[in-house]
Amino acid sequence: MGLAPKYRRDRGTRALLNDPGRRAGRWRRAALAVLVAAAVVFPLSAAGRPEIPAPPPASLAPLDVSTLDEAYAANRANAAESARMAAAHHDADRAAADRYLASPARHLLRFDGRGSGRVTEVLGDLARADRIAVLVPGSDTSLDTYGRFHAAAAALHAQLVRQAPAGTRTAVVAWLGYETPGTVSASVTTTGRAEQAAPHLRALVTDLRATAGPGPRLALLCHSYGSVVCGRAAAGLAVDDIALVGSPGTGADTAADLHTRARVWAARGSDDWVENVPHVSAHLFGTTVGFGTDPVTPAFGARVFAAGDGGHSDYFRPGSTSLTNLTRIVLGETKAVTHD
Repeated sequence: MGLAPKYRRDRGTRALLNDPGRRAGRWRRAALAVLVAAAVVFPLSAAGRPEIPAPPPASLAPLDVSTLDEAYAANRANAAESARMAAAHHDADRAAADRYLASPARHLLRFDGRGSGRVTEVLGDLARADRIAVLVPGSDTSLDTYGRFHAAAAALHAQLVRQAPAGTRTAVVAWLGYETPGTVSASVTTTGRAEQAAPHLRALVTDLRATAGPGPRLALLCHSYGSVVCGRAAAGLAVDDIALVGSPGTGADTAADLHTRARVWAARGSDDWVENVPHVSAHLFGTTVGFGTDPVTPAFGARVFAAGDGGHSDYFRPGSTSLTNLTRIVLGETKAVTHD
């Protein structure tokens, strides 16, 4: 008899501890603690890459159809000069990356070889395109890793060419227009880099509309941290579709909070580690840590599409379910997009 009250209290305690809502609350608090720790620790441990000499970006006329070829030529020349300067600085890897971009076959809307580098490259005929896709990359994308980003853009362009109806012209714009965060860094847990990048992405869309006109359909395809950039830029942007793949969140609670007229899509491969990223958000030290609601959940309200069994770097893999569906989104074939 004397043990009965204690047993009832212990059973009640166990019930409280096993309550799903309380477990979720503890998990969210623990996840937020991890993000806060990262924001404090990583600035002390992260190491920066030495600066590589390069000329300032080419001075260009406002972009439109009449100045497009001039911009391509000026940026190729700038990339060639950057390659020479990097070689003189004994950085063979950067010199090779710059030289690759200086090839006569490359169409560079923008190029800046300084620091981690900035590149905006066009695949296809931008001036006559009916469908335009803009790829927005995530963390650890720079001139030094640009080859893999270009490969994703090239895979999408090849799929668009194969899949487009007869007479439909397409172009892909690979936009490395901001300093992406490192995967292991404080900046990858906050919206700071995205807030800096958003005005530049908005300016790109303005340039594309000035060049291609208001008629073509334009889609933003936003990978990983790039979806945070797209979330910050989305409000009122003149695009038709925004597709978020491998997204840790956008910084918005719902798709409606993006304040865009565009259709908002989301997908995640079944083997993508980003599924385990804590979907929490808090305002700390003048910035936002964490990115809020998971875009593939019903609570966010995006159009969720199938991405297959790929991992975090597989969304643009040739032959993949995700690439097929992204191509359909760019082409406006929304009824053909498959869902899990």
